[in-house]
Amino acid sequence: MSNVQQETIEIIAKQAKIDIETIKPESTLKDLGVASLDAIEVIFDIEEHFGINLPNEDTDFDNGTVGQLVAAVERQVAAKKND
Repeated sequence: MSNVQQETIEIIAKQAKIDIETIKPESTLKDLGVASLDAIEVIFDIEEHFGINLPNEDTDFDNGTVGQLVAAVERQVAAKKND
């Protein structure tokens, strides 16, 4: 597991107040019981933590999986390093 993946999952677990072990790459935020407003807070926390901005198309709260969110974060972190 990459550092980005681990840190992203930790942020989701903290915001959703759920056990980190229940979060799987195929889980959606909706599956994890994260309400829309809480999901927005998760995204803000992730953006702040990594110093990135996630495009809206990378933040599908209903159908997007944790794995897809992690991939989006990794892309933005990599792009930031290349700037």
